[in-house]
Amino acid sequence: MDKKKLEEIRKKLEARQQELRRSVVQSEEDGRAADSADIAQDIADRASSSYQKEFLFHRSNNDRQMLQMVEAALTRVREGSYGECASCGNDIESRRLDAVPWARHCLSCQEKQEKGILEPATEE
Repeated sequence: MDKKKLEEIRKKLEARQQELRRSVVQSEEDGRAADSADIAQDIADRASSSYQKEFLFHRSNNDRQMLQMVEAALTRVREGSYGECASCGNDIESRRLDAVPWARHCLSCQEKQEKGILEPATEE
């Protein structure tokens, strides 16, 4: 991958990283606010509050997982292994990296992993 393209992807990943960090912080603040406002009196209010807290927890959890994938991709950029499939070692298709810059697998290995044929790769 040429340096110009790699720099574009690095900037895209860093922008996504900042966006996700803000989202995680906002979710935490919203969760604390929901906890402090949890003096609901009737059962419908308590159910609504419980649903809101559960929703915030899932959103925060998803954002944290995505943040880990983005940060791992930035590490691969710094180490020089970005764009290389974590399973087979072949290059990941540039169109795939444009769409999913944090991708760790080429399409073939990703499909195998989703079918359960390939063991999930662990983040270093």
